[in-house]
Parts: sequence; structure tokens; C-alpha cells
Amino acid sequence: MSTLTVYDRNGVATGEFEVADALVAADRGSQAVRDAVVAARARRRAGTASTLRKGEVAGSNRKPWRQKGTGRARAGYRQSPIWRGGAVAFGPHPRTHGGKVNRKVQQLAFRRALGDKVTGGEVKVVDELSLPEGRTKAFVLLLKALGITSPALFVLDRIEENVARASRNVPGVKVVRAADVDIYDVLRYPVLVASRAGMQVLAERLGAGGEAAA
Repeated sequence: MSTLTVYDRNGVATGEFEVADALVAADRGSQAVRDAVVAARARRRAGTASTLRKGEVAGSNRKPWRQKGTGRARAGYRQSPIWRGGAVAFGPHPRTHGGKVNRKVQQLAFRRALGDKVTGGEVKVVDELSLPEGRTKAFVLLLKALGITSPALFVLDRIEENVARASRNVPGVKVVRAADVDIYDVLRYPVLVASRAGMQVLAERLGAGGEAAA
């Protein structure tokens, strides 16, 4: 059982959050993490690169010149890939790059990534992540109160409008719902800041009961 300190918006410790051992996989899952990250990054690729096949290049089926007697190489059509302005041989076409990772491997990878954050002291739990106003200044004061100086991922059970608005102009910060956060975001940001309710959602996603202690 791991214990995380719970802070309020002013950075004052107000309690503890107990993370079940089932949420922390420190001795296995490194290959699952790699597979999940590769698949997650592949899914983010647009996959819109496209070239023209010979059937898509404008032109007729007329031979550029007769087959024999000219002294030049044979040519059958102007859309040939060896001609300037012709088709592209074996060029890229729109496709989906994302690979498939089964649910248990994905869960193990997420548990290992989040467990490393917890054991490494890179997770901060805030009793309630909300702001009285949606201004950048209010969010910067929150970061200062929590002692956060590096890029951070803010995980909430639901997106709070003022937090989302106030964080838009702060570089290196991303605000996501706990139900939507993926392993790539967990590994990309050095610090994970979660509300108490958001941390509970993460525990439930992994089927591991997290319990908050006052």
C-alpha cells in the first residue's frame, strides 16, 4: 500500500490518499509499456500522406511514340513512374498507423507507468482542483503553491471550466479527464497532478480500489 499526501489549493497538506498495491506494478510490465507507447504514438499519426498511382495521373492511353524504329527506348504510356510528372511507384497512401494492443497488456502498461510515477514521488494529489476564476494568473498561483516548476499533467474526474480556461496559456500543461488519460500522457509529463476524485477514477479504471484517508 502506497500513501500519497493530499494538498489543498494553497499547498497545505490536508490528508492522505492510499493507493492499493494492485495499482502499482513495479516488477513487471516494461515490455507492455513499450508496446502501448508505440501503439499510442502511431495512433496519433495523421496517416494522410498520399501519392498518385498510374491510374490516377491525368493522361490518355496513347503511346508517346511508335514501338520500333525511333532509336529510343520503348514507352507505353505517359503516366509511367519513370517519367517526370508521372505516377509514383510504391508511394504512400492514406492509412491508419495504429497497432492493436489487447486490453490486459494495455492495463498492465498503464499500471506500470502510473506505479512508477507514484513510487518516484511524481504524483501530487489535490483535494479539489478548482479555481474561483478562469484567469491564467490564478492557475500560475496554483502551480507555485504546489511547487510545480516542470511540465505537468492535470487529471480531473471531470473538466472544470475555470481550470481549463486558466491553463490554456500556460506552456507545458495539459488538463484531461481521468477517464481519457492514456499512457503516453502519463510518461510524457514529469509530474502528474490529480484531484482526489480523479485519482479514484484512475484506480477504478485499473480495477484496483484506491481509498482516501482523511
